[in-house]
Amino acid sequence: MELNKLNIREASKNLQAGDISSVQLTKACLERIKEVDEKIKACLTVCEKEALLAAKNADKRIKDGEKSELLGIPYVAKDNILTKGIKTTASSKILENYIAPYDATIIKKLKEAGAVLLAKANLDEFAHGASTENSAFGPTHNPWDLERVPGGSSGGSAAAVAADMCIFSLGTDTGGSIRCPSSFCGVIGLKPTYGRSSRFGLIAMTSSTDVPGPITKTVEDAAIVLKVIAGEDKNDATTPEVKVPKYAKELSSEASELSSLKVGIPEDFIKDADKKIVDIFKKAVAELKKLSAEIVPIKLPHAKYAIPAYYIITPSELSSNLARHDGIRFGLSTSPLPSPSKGEGDKDVAKNLMEVYFKSKGKGFGPEAKRRIMIGTYALSAGYYDAYYLQAQKVRTIIKNELDSELKKVDAIITPTQPDTAFKIGEQTDDIIKMYLEDLFVAPASLAGLPAISIPAGFSDNMPVGLQIIGKRFDEGMLFRVGNAYEKATDWHLKKAEIK
Repeated sequence: MELNKLNIREASKNLQAGDISSVQLTKACLERIKEVDEKIKACLTVCEKEALLAAKNADKRIKDGEKSELLGIPYVAKDNILTKGIKTTASSKILENYIAPYDATIIKKLKEAGAVLLAKANLDEFAHGASTENSAFGPTHNPWDLERVPGGSSGGSAAAVAADMCIFSLGTDTGGSIRCPSSFCGVIGLKPTYGRSSRFGLIAMTSSTDVPGPITKTVEDAAIVLKVIAGEDKNDATTPEVKVPKYAKELSSEASELSSLKVGIPEDFIKDADKKIVDIFKKAVAELKKLSAEIVPIKLPHAKYAIPAYYIITPSELSSNLARHDGIRFGLSTSPLPSPSKGEGDKDVAKNLMEVYFKSKGKGFGPEAKRRIMIGTYALSAGYYDAYYLQAQKVRTIIKNELDSELKKVDAIITPTQPDTAFKIGEQTDDIIKMYLEDLFVAPASLAGLPAISIPAGFSDNMPVGLQIIGKRFDEGMLFRVGNAYEKATDWHLKKAEIK
């Protein structure tokens, strides 16, 4: 038994039975990281000492009779999620040596559940991207083809799961950043409802759409993790007092489970995907029909405008959020102000506060972060706010209302997750519009605050293809129900990448 290849359910069962220990499981994952991460580059910081200590504590808790599905389970967290005493860089030079003074709420919850943090995962700098090429510390490589991107921005988290470096991982999804890499890497990725899991302790990108969620090997595993990290948080006012169900207990192994469900397909919207992707999507639809789901054509005429709206709203909010990285309070500071030990004549000393800002941000932020800051600042500036930001928010409202309206007629909506498969590293670097269009199918649910999950649905030219399921607000249980039934009827999620 290769321990690192286990999923949560399998690992937990073996741990509780005493067949394996958390230390053994953790060591197996750490060995796998040492074996393959030089090629994949999914991990920025490996917490070996801390992980083994946490694993020993988990083993003691199990021995003392404690039962928890995540107790002793090793995981990887995206490096824009704060972890006390461990570096959190957001893959940016400006935070290269930043050590958080506290844990994010979701990390705290996982600690209490006994999960074991193995490493912090690479991402597009400050989560700006769909490829993990924008990391200040180099790109992550797709385990299925090392010349291709893993998707982004949670590319390191998805690649780590796909390469069996961990049992599950955490990502964040703002406009597709969990679902995109999950599709590209052939794993399961859940974007919960906005507010379902706390944003407290995330390095903010777009505050009105950011949401953390799990990347896993099975749909059931995603349900297990969400049960732990979901819920109201007094530190995050966007987390409502909505009961968190026992998601995994709602799953059924019966195919007839889908017999009463209506699944909507926006046929006009999906026609812009690559033909091979559309063909795979049609096969997935046929499979759902076999599972007794009723397929209902729906229309989302304004969904295509999610990309231009998203790329006004997101830069606007992040230009404000990134203002705090000023080289004064924390992070990189390239030019200190004059002090008794360093006078104004010193070449390394800034002449004034504005120069500190310019030099620190100029050196600390990468090209994509700078691009988005400039777009956002422009969109929010006097004379342009109404024409751009306000208009984008109006479009967002139309898209939200449109999705809500269609979801009154159906139980879930399905689309391809991505319009194509993983592209080669560097292939789209100079085509920013094409890169932004990677979010075509994932951005609408983000703007509407709806839950959505990507599950493996096949392969095109030996690269994974994902199926996206979108549900009603706080109805993640429906996503798990549909996804679990589809997963049991197929074996796409069982395919493993051969890392060469």
